[in-house]
Amino acid sequence: MTYRIAIAGMSTESSTFAPHRTGLDDFRIGRGEELADRYPFLVDWRLPEHPDIEFVPLLQASAMPGGQVLPEVYDTIEAEILERLRAALAEGSLAGFYFDIHGAMAVAGRRDAEAGLAARIRELVGPDCLISASMDLHGQVSADLAGNVDLLTAYRTAPHIDYVETRERAVRNLVRCLVEDITPVRAWVRVPVLLPGEKTSTRVEPAQSIYATLEPTERLPGVLDASLWVGYAWADEPRSAATVLVSGTDTDTVRAEAERIARAWWDARHDFEFCAPAGQADWCVAQAFESSQRPFFISDSGDNPTAGGSNDVAWLLGHLLATPALASGERTAIWASCVAPDAVRTCVQAGVGGEVDVEVGGVFGGGDPVALHGEVTHLTSGDRGGDIAVVRSGGVFAVLTSRRRAYHYVKDLEALGLDPAAVDITAVKIGYLQPDLYQAAKGWVLALTPGGVDQDLLRLDYQHVVRPVHPQDDFTDPDLTPVIFGR
Repeated sequence: MTYRIAIAGMSTESSTFAPHRTGLDDFRIGRGEELADRYPFLVDWRLPEHPDIEFVPLLQASAMPGGQVLPEVYDTIEAEILERLRAALAEGSLAGFYFDIHGAMAVAGRRDAEAGLAARIRELVGPDCLISASMDLHGQVSADLAGNVDLLTAYRTAPHIDYVETRERAVRNLVRCLVEDITPVRAWVRVPVLLPGEKTSTRVEPAQSIYATLEPTERLPGVLDASLWVGYAWADEPRSAATVLVSGTDTDTVRAEAERIARAWWDARHDFEFCAPAGQADWCVAQAFESSQRPFFISDSGDNPTAGGSNDVAWLLGHLLATPALASGERTAIWASCVAPDAVRTCVQAGVGGEVDVEVGGVFGGGDPVALHGEVTHLTSGDRGGDIAVVRSGGVFAVLTSRRRAYHYVKDLEALGLDPAAVDITAVKIGYLQPDLYQAAKGWVLALTPGGVDQDLLRLDYQHVVRPVHPQDDFTDPDLTPVIFGR
């Protein structure tokens, strides 16, 4: 028997506390054959061992994390996904649908965007079409999403190094159910814990050990998949919390395992600590100055663009410029980066070697601008981050961009004439260090700076998160009884 499986999705991670708004230009949209590189495990849109199963790529849209998606942008992308899905259905029935999402997308003025999209897809494909989704472990799984999607799975590493494997697992779970005529049941548990990813990295305990139990659970008879979502702490939505979902064929087993995993996460709630030494900016700078290890990284965590920060908060830059040893040039630092299109234009006009007086920060409303006077030391034009300028003020090298941009690789800093090993501090807007920076780091601390992804969750004004939730509230013994979904 020949099966057809459609592929589509929309993914980003959206802080509801960031002033930035994600527009259409922020999305990278792939259509049809343009998606081939995203799924390297498919050869000519088939799994090699299942040549009778055809995958039909429709559309996948991805944007770097940021503020909430503009509703008209979401509507435009959703409309094209549904239009392409209708066209695929007109050519023949679909046995399956692979839903390629992040899970923490927020649309301004709306709630639970992925569940809404899943419901519209379900309306078109009907109740007999199996839907399988892959997600980021910082995604959010509401009861509505779990009710409309037959199979869900998530990354098991943070930082994320298993995203391709997770997509493949979602596809293979779907194919297995079709080939073996399995109608999966799933056990879903909301765990009332809301923590930042920097406290739940799978590099360290207790997340490391809890996540290590997922694969053994999958090997149990009657289990297809076991997944745990940390959740996304910077979305003020009712769905924001940790969640567990175990799917399979044996209701009693998936129920028991879902409750076991949920209980393990809840019981460990007081054991989660930052994955690096953390403190206020003064302390972080002092740690760097006292250390002889280079490169020494400081995570400027509150405005991390790859966690949803607006990338326009210049607070730490102001602090570095006001540090006497850095202002005088006795000590040196790199600060990367801030979106500041007007400042970059001024730098371009001045040219390399020119002196500039610019204001940096607040282009989206993320804090007050900081005055920066210095020499332009580098200019790059036409980069994926737009135009880029480096300005030296005293011993501080500030990286300014015309578009939002993250710096996760040493080579990207070296391309700007900056060497992290040659300065006292390399401050990067990031939370936990991504693998390249992590491997390069000889020293590392996390600065608790302000922004739309503030690590101090108690400073954020939650209005819609379901209470009680840890650590905002002090309570014991939540109901962790799984909800069973099945068709």
